[in-house]
Amino acid sequence: MSSVCFLCQRCSQPLRFSQLSEQQGGPQEEEPLDAQDHASLSEKMPVSGKLQASASSKPLPDCVGTSEESGTCFTLIGEVASMKSLNSIQNATLEVFEILSGQKDVGNPLCEDCTDNLLMHLDAQLTLIESDIQSYRRFVDSEAMGEEERETLHAELRAELRGLEQEEAKLAQELEDMEQHQAEVSEELRATQAETEELYQQKKQYQKEYSALTWQQLELMDQLSSVENQLQYAQRQLWRLKKTNIFNTTFTIKDDGPLGIINNFRLGCLPGLRVGWNEISAAWGQTVLLLLALSKTVGLQFQRYQPVPCGNHSYLKSLTSDGVMLPLFSDGSHSVFLNNKFDLGMTAFLDCLQQLVVEVGKGKEDLCLPYVIHVKEGLIEDAWGRQECCSIRTHLNTEQQWTQALKFMLINLKWILSWASVRV
Repeated sequence: MSSVCFLCQRCSQPLRFSQLSEQQGGPQEEEPLDAQDHASLSEKMPVSGKLQASASSKPLPDCVGTSEESGTCFTLIGEVASMKSLNSIQNATLEVFEILSGQKDVGNPLCEDCTDNLLMHLDAQLTLIESDIQSYRRFVDSEAMGEEERETLHAELRAELRGLEQEEAKLAQELEDMEQHQAEVSEELRATQAETEELYQQKKQYQKEYSALTWQQLELMDQLSSVENQLQYAQRQLWRLKKTNIFNTTFTIKDDGPLGIINNFRLGCLPGLRVGWNEISAAWGQTVLLLLALSKTVGLQFQRYQPVPCGNHSYLKSLTSDGVMLPLFSDGSHSVFLNNKFDLGMTAFLDCLQQLVVEVGKGKEDLCLPYVIHVKEGLIEDAWGRQECCSIRTHLNTEQQWTQALKFMLINLKWILSWASVRV
């Protein structure tokens, strides 16, 4: 004995024949067959070999059929197995034979899911058919109307058509206007985009120029700040220089000791205070430089002699035709018993100093010096003190007298220096 298996024509899932029989009748398998049924079965049923050959020779249809016929078809696979009873086997075999011979339709050999899908498909077809039926009924009703009703309906339809045509023309005109407006807007958009691009390029150029100008501004601000700092420094220096007296800064004369001192160089010597001739010559050089500076301050042009400052080798040059040079320096080898050029140079210096005193006295401010100069004698007189006269020569003179005369000379120069410092 063997059983029969079937395939669902949509999803190709196997279906048991017992389930199929239950769908078609269920409990009929328990009813016994009578003698006529056995006879008819034996007359109609072919041999088992032919049955199996007929069932297996039928090709399998597509597993995803969409027609109603494909939904009701099935395929016999496998072999007949043992059943519960002979009656059920005979009934099943008879039904299979009728199906294969085309004498009976299969009820519903589908699985549950495919059956639901088939029902949904049939519902959709039913809806379409009902819609067609409604359309046919309306058409039949319209054909059944009278001539007047038909004319009225036609008039209404024509009026509705004219209205629709007018609305269509209006909408077409609006569409044309909108297209024209769109073209204008598109042209304006292109022009605006071109203008925007031009403005963007101008903006980039302006940004570059702004950056360059900003950088230039920063550089100029730095330069301005530097110039302002330099100006402030220059103003401070100018104020300091205005407060500073050039003569007082350049020349310093001290007379509070036994010797006259100019710019830290001692002029003269004493028996108990020896001074080297190099220092004395340097002091004479500073004195000549001071005399020349004061003369330029008052605009004096010297007569007879011209002072020439040259450090510790300064001298006076004669303005006469002979052009004699009178030294204001010495190494100590000159004789104090004879006239020498060193004494002549110091006497000529007194002459130049006297010319400066006379030039200073010409101003509105009367300058009265503490010591009077006698050029021809080469003497300097203490007019405010003991009325003594000291010679500026070393010829037949003591060191004390000579040093005292040099000190008086420096004091007069100090007074003239103070007077000139006020005027400058």
